[in-house]
Amino acid sequence: MKHSQSLVLIAIATFSALSAVGQSTATTRVTSLPPLGLGTTETARVYLTNIATASTAGTVASCDGSVSFLNAAGATIGVATTFKIATQQTTAVSLPFSGAGLTGPHGVIRTVISVTRPASTTTTPAPPCSLLVAEETFEIVSGATHLYFTDQIAVSGFGGGNGH
Repeated sequence: MKHSQSLVLIAIATFSALSAVGQSTATTRVTSLPPLGLGTTETARVYLTNIATASTAGTVASCDGSVSFLNAAGATIGVATTFKIATQQTTAVSLPFSGAGLTGPHGVIRTVISVTRPASTTTTPAPPCSLLVAEETFEIVSGATHLYFTDQIAVSGFGGGNGH
């Protein structure tokens, strides 16, 4: 009798382990953009575009995450802005000088982008995500751009129809 109970426990443990094989946990990738100067008449803005396409299995592309601005000491300015971006969609997150808590006519900030990949299973794959990122500073009265740069965040395992 004890032998059959042991076999049942082994079978349950084996089934539980096999069920967990196709699962993963949610993961977050954090990317810091280079620091930039921000003057009293400027606003910093980051644009995020999801260029991933649906997976071959038909999973719709989607990027979930947040954008934070940090001061020169590394402290978060205000509250992070969350995003959920569908394929080929763009969102923007802005920080005016007046909201940056900087002193003096000029200060340094840094943008941090966190992208979260939800847990996936063999039956529910995580959605593909590949972000194009552009950041600019511009003068608030004239709209003249003072700084502009781009980058791409291809998060490993996020997949997508663009090789990312």
